[in-house]
Amino acid sequence: MENLEKTLAAVAGGALSPAVAAERLRSGEVRYLEEFAVLDLGRAARKGVPEIIYAPGKTPEQVAKICASILDRSERVIVSGPTPEQERLLRETLSGIPVRSAGKALVAGAGSPEPTGGRIVAMSAGTSDLPILEEAVAVAREMGVAVESFHDVGVAGIHRLAGPLEEMRAFDPDCVIVAAGMEGALPTVVSSFVAVPVVGLPTSTGYGLGGDGTAAILGMLQSCSPGLSVVNVDNGVGAGATAALIANRAAQNRKVPRSTSARGRGQNTGSDR
Repeated sequence: MENLEKTLAAVAGGALSPAVAAERLRSGEVRYLEEFAVLDLGRAARKGVPEIIYAPGKTPEQVAKICASILDRSERVIVSGPTPEQERLLRETLSGIPVRSAGKALVAGAGSPEPTGGRIVAMSAGTSDLPILEEAVAVAREMGVAVESFHDVGVAGIHRLAGPLEEMRAFDPDCVIVAAGMEGALPTVVSSFVAVPVVGLPTSTGYGLGGDGTAAILGMLQSCSPGLSVVNVDNGVGAGATAALIANRAAQNRKVPRSTSARGRGQNTGSDR
């Protein structure tokens, strides 16, 4: 309340424009939902990443109420890791609102975000990695990024990677997400071939000891290929958000004239990569 009063006073005194004041208020907007949730509705304006509902541990009723509340303010909402019962009640509660599957996530709402010009490539080592990768793609697309996907190109048949690498260079991504289970080798291989950041997404795909994603994440963390960063096991939300933030910043820099963006740095904008 104190910050609100200061902002309104600054507008009244002419020290702050209404547009800037509105942006400040949007970036800090929260909504209290009964006694179980405080929704960060200003996250997208403040950080560029939308509010995403983490479904595990919540009741179906809580998930449905949170979704309905967010959709009062936003056109779409992403639900990460819902159970069949949570999904059933959500579809019943949001009658008339489209709900589609995106791997292990759901996207509720219509339309699509405004394109930012950011570009990422999403790759899976195996078909079993797709549910996690598709969640990452859903998050990135909700952030306005264009995504090109390539699937089942793991190191068990590494010759399958040659074609996608050529197509990737033509697409010219700002960042690459690589999902892999088993020993998690594919992100290291891809990172050694590309000149943009790679986000390694380990998945809980594999046999026996280490098959819960432990082997994959340890292999990625011990990678000797520079430019590879790693999120936690099955963290599609984190991978998608990180890659999209990188891509959106790159797109923003492309829109700035070279003479402006390079001033004081003695170098170009990196568009010649």
